[in-house]
Amino acid sequence: MIRVLLADDHAAIRAGLRMLLANAGDIEVVGEAGDGAAAVTNARALRPDVVLMDVRMPGTDGVTATRQIVDEGLSEVLVLTTFDLDEYVFGALRAGAAGFLLKTAEASALVDAVRHVAAGDGVVAPEVTRRLIAELSAPARNGVGHRGGSGAAALPADLTPRERDVLAGLGSGLSNAELAAELTISEATAKTHVSRVLAKLGVTSRVQAAIAARDAGLA
Repeated sequence: MIRVLLADDHAAIRAGLRMLLANAGDIEVVGEAGDGAAAVTNARALRPDVVLMDVRMPGTDGVTATRQIVDEGLSEVLVLTTFDLDEYVFGALRAGAAGFLLKTAEASALVDAVRHVAAGDGVVAPEVTRRLIAELSAPARNGVGHRGGSGAAALPADLTPRERDVLAGLGSGLSNAELAAELTISEATAKTHVSRVLAKLGVTSRVQAAIAARDAGLA
């Protein structure tokens, strides 16, 4: 059973999410939070598999809460937003969120996203990932851009050739299954490679790795 914590300042949205997830059969909503501070407190107490995190909340916002939850290793975080590209989403991804989902997503997409995040996979669609990487790797725009300079960023010297291939795939927004097909390896092996790449880069999410790939000129 996948244990989920809902964090949104609108009770009606939380109720709707709870109802949708309850019908999945393999997902249990173990708690709710109306702001970021409560989300962190409840994540510490409940240790859910996934936190569905709204990014815009009063008080402690979703970006700050995501950073705390990820830094403490309390849970994976899937951010929810009304907009597909805004600085709050950028901030949440940089803070280590596993991905993001629009609040307008279909129920089946929401359930699939929770399952993917719980399994350690990303949930940002490849075409959206490319848009995010382009935005985040561009010169600073209103404080959002990732790098203000030019030239390729250096990668860890201990990345193996296969791990560089995996990183390039992440930069293109490939899932574990797509990486496996691309590199002619098993999905389990692809997942292991991804975990090693994240560790060597010192990042916590596939999107952060994708940004590193873009900065290094691999994507």
